[in-house]
Amino acid sequence: MMGEPWVLLAALALDALLGEPAWLYRRVPHPVVLCGKLVALADRHLNRPGRPPWQRRALGVAFVLALVAAAAAVGLVLRGALRSSPWLAPLEAVVAAMLLAGRSLHDHVAAVGRALRRGGVTDGRRVVARIVGRDPARLDEAGVVRAAIETLAENASDGVVAPALAYLVLGLPGLLAYKAVNTADSMIGHRNAPHRAFGWAAARLDDVLNWVPARLTALAIAAGAVDPGWDTAPTRRAWRCARRDAPRHRSPNAGWPEAAMAGALDLRLGGPRRYGSLAVGGAWLGDGRREATPAGIDAALAVYRRALGVTAFAVLGLALLG
Repeated sequence: MMGEPWVLLAALALDALLGEPAWLYRRVPHPVVLCGKLVALADRHLNRPGRPPWQRRALGVAFVLALVAAAAAVGLVLRGALRSSPWLAPLEAVVAAMLLAGRSLHDHVAAVGRALRRGGVTDGRRVVARIVGRDPARLDEAGVVRAAIETLAENASDGVVAPALAYLVLGLPGLLAYKAVNTADSMIGHRNAPHRAFGWAAARLDDVLNWVPARLTALAIAAGAVDPGWDTAPTRRAWRCARRDAPRHRSPNAGWPEAAMAGALDLRLGGPRRYGSLAVGGAWLGDGRREATPAGIDAALAVYRRALGVTAFAVLGLALLG
């Protein structure tokens, strides 16, 4: 059932090289998009406003359990279908690469930096709205930069480290089950009134599944903070900020990579934010001696690339040990 480190290493390389080819996903739907449609369907039919909260929570629990079982079953079927093929490893690497988001995350965040330079804060708000849930209309330039960097740090865990770890531990069934839970959490795992009850199970299960990956991601970001001159001060600062500030974050997991990135860049991240009409308080992460500017996005992307390199190197070590 466990995944092969060599296959994961190939998947990481494929994702880094190709990302999410637009030509492909114009012709066939992305697996996460299919899962999202299923979550939206359940939300529409099971999470009806007229139902009492306890019933909506119970239905949410049942739906998430069914979703995880279905995703794992698809993984088992795929694994069984590929088992007798001489192309087992390459095909499994392709499937795993489709469920990693390392390159697409990099490209989406880089687009925010380009938009800020090209069209100022107006363009920056428009582009960052594609990758964050908060209200971009209220963000100044520094707010747009922080939003992009926070998304980069948090999704380094959700989009790369966590699915990679799920694959290593439980193979394709584990990888698909993790992506199903993470997709459900992103769509219904909110604290607002429509989803507080129905999305409870998705949010709590996502918290459990990301507990270890979030902390591993903070370590990878801290390691990636070493600059080309081998100055280790940013690494020490990143890990110190992660340990000190992560517990102050309202999420049990997101604070770890975000605080590590704040320390790596010597920025202040986090703080209060707004999601539509909902204002959400938040602690500041990091010491913040630098101003958040578009150059900060470039620096964050450099740390992110090195962190992915650290991750790939760790997988290579596992492959060689195996």
